[in-house]
Amino acid sequence: MTPAQNPLLNDRDVEFLLYEVLDAPRLCELPYFADHARETFDLYLQSCRRFAREVLFPTYRPVDASPPRFEGGAVTVHPALKQVFRPMVELGMLTATRPAAVGGQQLPLVVATLAGAYLQAANLSACGYLGLTTGAAHLIEAFGDDALRSAFMTRMYAGEWTGSMALTEPQAGSSLADVQTRAEPTQAGHYLVRGSKIFISGGDHDLTENIVHLVLARIEGAPQGIKGVSLFAVPKRRPEGGQLVPNDVEVAGVIHKIGWRGLPSLAMSFGERGDCHGYLVGSPHQGIAYMFQMMNEARIMVGVNGAATASAAYHEALGYALVRPQGRRLGAKDPAAPQVPILEHADVRRMLLRQKAIVEGSLALLATTARYADLAAHAADAAERERAQRLLDLLTPIAKTFPAEKGFESNALALQVHGGYGYSSEYLPEAWLRDQKLNSIHEGTTGIQGLDLLGRKVVAGGGAALLALGGEVEQAIGRAQRAGVEPAWGERLGASMSLLGELTAHLAEAGMRGDVERMLRHSADYLELVSVLVVAWQWLAMAAAAREGLARGASPAGFYEGKLCAAQYWFSTELPRVEALAALCRSGDDAYARMRPEWF
Repeated sequence: MTPAQNPLLNDRDVEFLLYEVLDAPRLCELPYFADHARETFDLYLQSCRRFAREVLFPTYRPVDASPPRFEGGAVTVHPALKQVFRPMVELGMLTATRPAAVGGQQLPLVVATLAGAYLQAANLSACGYLGLTTGAAHLIEAFGDDALRSAFMTRMYAGEWTGSMALTEPQAGSSLADVQTRAEPTQAGHYLVRGSKIFISGGDHDLTENIVHLVLARIEGAPQGIKGVSLFAVPKRRPEGGQLVPNDVEVAGVIHKIGWRGLPSLAMSFGERGDCHGYLVGSPHQGIAYMFQMMNEARIMVGVNGAATASAAYHEALGYALVRPQGRRLGAKDPAAPQVPILEHADVRRMLLRQKAIVEGSLALLATTARYADLAAHAADAAERERAQRLLDLLTPIAKTFPAEKGFESNALALQVHGGYGYSSEYLPEAWLRDQKLNSIHEGTTGIQGLDLLGRKVVAGGGAALLALGGEVEQAIGRAQRAGVEPAWGERLGASMSLLGELTAHLAEAGMRGDVERMLRHSADYLELVSVLVVAWQWLAMAAAAREGLARGASPAGFYEGKLCAAQYWFSTELPRVEALAALCRSGDDAYARMRPEWF
């Protein structure tokens, strides 16, 4: 398919989620969103999808083919990125959800998430620069003082400067407790920063004149471990005497990635000449707590990247299967009969339905998670805000991981549908497959998300988040029953939810006994279990909305029937896995736990 033919996302599916499943306009009853209505939601969605399809998607292939160049100590990006950067800023990508006081539109995150998915499906590397900038500026907005907001945040939200997240160090990897970058206070009020960072996305480029790095570092004399890490704003060029001067921030090397090839990943050095000025964000030693705000936002963004990348590939595979003739229907006797499109073959439909179930289940999960973020920040009632925050915290590791892990499987199926053509660079599925793999690695690997979910999120507050999730599941079951959805689906989901509660209590008991290793041994399997269950909850909600649509005679009827087929597939194929995964987690099987290094 050509870029003009691939819709990237299904418009009807986005409208279905916003207006039939989640009732997004109801958020406009909250004061923060009072200036909005469905009309403004639709206007923003239409602007994003038009730009994604007509302008951004055509840049994807050339940008993937020509990664940024590192020459003379500076990084140069593909010219196409320079052409689309300013229009993306003007589209409102940087400030769609931010308050009007900082130049934002105050759109609900649930709307901005689905609108942004079009753009990420079109060219995720281009979107990366803006996503990182919004996250970094939001940190300064939330925790910086007025001077920092004036110096940095304003220009970042305006798209004049960009931002990056400089956490990882060569010797530490994901273990942020082992950060060694140092910050020495000066009498002038700034700090002198010195250290090395690696895998810094968007850490240098020629899209804007300046880049503000949010850097984790230790103030001299700080405690060891996480409690001694602070957060600093470190510009590539610092304001001085009314102009920008070099700030002793250098690129040490470029990582040659297999995907996301338009967004440079860099090794960087700070303060090699002793003249790197950093500006403390918030209070000393609170860097990890502050950074987790950006990190959690970034994790949801990674989930959207995963869903969007899988969606683009799914629609490419669907379009291919509709027009690619090959073979004849099973049982056909006449060898002279015309060939049929491969979509007529049952196994191709199986692969496409699995992709549909993963892609649309992922988008529903992300939209639901974003809606909880809207309520956690802006609901009128404090108890409702607290409950929504618990659900947001619980769902974030799932919303990050499921679209990445299952999205990779979906991307592989899209390639498979293309057959031998898929295994070539002339067709796009192989590029999306390369892109997708990063999503299970960056912003916390799948293993880290499993530890976070089981070790923190489900046991926090005595299991309050899991109880809240159970309440949401019960509501979905009730809606499905009233809508006339297959009763067995709700019964199976309810039984799975009860099983999850029992399993979680069993594992938590091991933790309370001090056997943390036993509790977390199968945390990755636990994450898989909860992901399957949560997506089943999403499919039950969508099945209820589909039945309601059919009952009122909404069209096209085939859209709703497709939803019901995908829901049936998930309940028949995936939800039964919950029981086996629960048994594995409960058993504490120690095959890999007792495996010694020399035995490998």
